[in-house]
Amino acid sequence: QVQLVESGGGLVQPGASLRLSCAASGRTFSRYSTGWFRQAPGKEREFVAAIRWADGNTRYGDSLKGRFTISRDSAKNTMYLQMNSLKPEDTAVYYCAGYPGGLIYGMLGVAEQYEYWGQGTPVTVSS
Repeated sequence: QVQLVESGGGLVQPGASLRLSCAASGRTFSRYSTGWFRQAPGKEREFVAAIRWADGNTRYGDSLKGRFTISRDSAKNTMYLQMNSLKPEDTAVYYCAGYPGGLIYGMLGVAEQYEYWGQGTPVTVSS
């Protein structure tokens, strides 16, 4: 059974940075595709970023690349999301997700492709 546990969320001021982590247990991520999605109150779930572990290929949601960076640490079996220049509109619960295989680029941003989900970590950007 795969378990994904997010951490690193919190309350920050606009312009600040946060790094989210997603640690996996039960399987190694080496052949997985993993991603970050977020859901703000009253809004639909939104794709943030994803990475294909076998080759490191990444994909980002529209307008997020440049401020957000996804990465992985194979030794720690952990995925990260570095978020810089945070804005109030980045406020949401951030979820990590995993798929046991290499998703093609076009599917990396499709939530329905992912089989495993974490419980989410809240991020609030407010002054």
